[in-house]
Amino acid sequence: MRFSSLKFGFGRALAAGAAVSALLLAPAAMAQTPAAATAAVTPASAGSGPGLWVVRDADSTIYLFGTVHVMKPDTPWGTARMERAFAAADEYWFEVADLNDTSGVVPLFQAKGFSPTRPLSSLLTAEELADLDAAARAIGASAAQLDALRPWFAALQLAIASLTKAGYVSKNGGDQILHARAVATGKPIKGFETMPQQIGFIADMPEAAQLAMLRSGLKEYGQADALLGRMVTAWSTGDVEGLDVLIGQEAKSESPELYETIFTRRNEAWADQIQTLLAGSGTAFISVGAGHLAGADSVQAQLAKRGVAAARITD
Repeated sequence: MRFSSLKFGFGRALAAGAAVSALLLAPAAMAQTPAAATAAVTPASAGSGPGLWVVRDADSTIYLFGTVHVMKPDTPWGTARMERAFAAADEYWFEVADLNDTSGVVPLFQAKGFSPTRPLSSLLTAEELADLDAAARAIGASAAQLDALRPWFAALQLAIASLTKAGYVSKNGGDQILHARAVATGKPIKGFETMPQQIGFIADMPEAAQLAMLRSGLKEYGQADALLGRMVTAWSTGDVEGLDVLIGQEAKSESPELYETIFTRRNEAWADQIQTLLAGSGTAFISVGAGHLAGADSVQAQLAKRGVAAARITD
């Protein structure tokens, strides 16, 4: 989805700055065509590879796999266990079912993305505006062009500027590749949320919380490559504890309200849906942002509160 030639993203910028947005960037908002994703190759992981969990009962098997929504080319993350689980599935679940469906998004941008009566120039310091201008120029814009945007929308433009500068692209994202493969199987594809819902999560937050995420993104903009690199490395090597430190714990300390909105509440809702799936039968492969599968408020932790155990697969 494009707005004024700026690519719109949704992610880690919500809570801890644009520099770490790649791990939770919403796949629907960063969509590429299925053909482009299909062409991508999944290099084999050099180590243990990304984490994979399974939930089972007498007649159901549900796999949980965390992805990075944008990556540099040739990032190693493929594993035999993930391939086996994916091939065994009867249906596939993603954060959003159709990564290319942008219906309903433009009205949301128009209704919730602008605030001409409270421009950014009235909310940010002169130094912050200068930093925003420098970052915006990486995507062919300027602070003046972003002035009428609400803070959440400006923060997401900044996230894309960070990703562009660091060389991360969505066509290499794990969810893009897996979604294209799922389409090719002809099996059912389902989603936990819709793109308008994902946008609404942040668009409806108080202005103070939106400004917190924008300021965090400005602070971390110059560190994007290093921060994203550490997070992708933690994910691709299966370092779940490291991911929690880099994503969840930092997000929670910077803005508990944002953390609650983006992680806890969504993980709770997804756990409810997974519990419903478990009451049926068959095999499902679930792929969501890796940050949702790490930490004390993870999907697995929410399932445990419901008496459902998720076991990590290590071989």
